[in-house]
Amino acid sequence: MSGAEKASPGVNGAFDPSDALDPSRALVPAAVKLNERIVARGFWPKIRKVAAHVPFAAQALSVWYAVQDDETPAGAKGLMLACLAYFVLPTDAIPDWIPVIGYADDAAVFAALLGLVGRHLKPQHRAAAREAVQRIRRED
Repeated sequence: MSGAEKASPGVNGAFDPSDALDPSRALVPAAVKLNERIVARGFWPKIRKVAAHVPFAAQALSVWYAVQDDETPAGAKGLMLACLAYFVLPTDAIPDWIPVIGYADDAAVFAALLGLVGRHLKPQHRAAAREAVQRIRRED
């Protein structure tokens, strides 16, 4: 069986990071692991950099806190990690460095995610996110 025929072609070999952003692959174990690494390495530096400038910072942080919660279902976590990885990666549909519209695609991805799995964001995730945004903005 060739890699292309497998249900998870990237599991045993080369894995293209852009596959992690493909919604149909968001729950493939290799994609979830890759997204976990991307988010672990890049989320906090990115959110600290942009929290004062993007209106969806609290939503991004709520999603991050939900991913850390053991009670969040694995399927929801997989989608959340894909969204957070998209936010962290410097290459996306609209480059973040473009003034005004650079984060429009990221905001749209978070809006879609919240429509799909927003019920898994608990009040404590949202409260922790609000506190983190306030703390980050005070630091700036």
